[in-house]
Amino acid sequence: MQPEHPIDSQTNQELPASPPAPVAPVWHTIILVAGIILLSSAGAAELSGPHAEVNRMQTYAFTAGTELCLLAWVYFGLRLRRVPFWSLLGSVSGSLRSIAIDIGIAFAFWIASLFVLANIGLFWTVIEAAVRHQPLFTPGRQLAPDAAQQQTLHTLTQLAPANGPEILAWIGLCILAGIAEETVFRGYLQRQFTAWARGAAAVGVAISALMFGLAHGYQGLRNMVMLAVFGAMFSLLALFRRSLRPGIFAHSWHDLIAGLVLASLRALHKL
Repeated sequence: MQPEHPIDSQTNQELPASPPAPVAPVWHTIILVAGIILLSSAGAAELSGPHAEVNRMQTYAFTAGTELCLLAWVYFGLRLRRVPFWSLLGSVSGSLRSIAIDIGIAFAFWIASLFVLANIGLFWTVIEAAVRHQPLFTPGRQLAPDAAQQQTLHTLTQLAPANGPEILAWIGLCILAGIAEETVFRGYLQRQFTAWARGAAAVGVAISALMFGLAHGYQGLRNMVMLAVFGAMFSLLALFRRSLRPGIFAHSWHDLIAGLVLASLRALHKL
């Protein structure tokens, strides 16, 4: 979502673009990053352990509150620099055609990203088995995730909705998370780190993706790495479309579908 190169009206030649300006003060970003890491650490501590009990409605409410606080903090930082909050969303048209295109792009992106993440997960498993000198398959033994992945799966299953009110709350939370996290990570942080790197978009993508992975400490190391890759793909989508809207769509329904699938598997006693 970088501005296009300006044109010299006299020579009709393309002028070099000036480096983008930071959207908020340095101290503001440092506090935001520290808050994200603190929340991630607290979530990992609270939800770790095989016997951790989760009150889903309270957890949903707390998560929604933290998402809104992050948005409010970003809004405050932008106000300090007189940067319009809606500018973080990029080029967003209200036409039905534009919305339909973004939905189509979001769906194609989501399918492609799942394919990429599945392959990374497969390679991770193969490399991990090779490093530990363990066979990938043992005859007569059912395939199962390792202890760390089982713990992560247990945590995510505990968070999945279990009844009608929880499903409604989950839907609302997923929509809010899609808007808030894309705005914070791909809107604010990506632009801020790109500006600090004097316009190097790769730096903005890499650091915002790293922060996205670090924000999900409760999901364990492997999933944090996978989510960092997922975050980088969301950043590339935002740069390609010059808008956060396709990412918001894909982010929201990814979380929604993942939660409902886990809830269904739990109800069928498959987990």
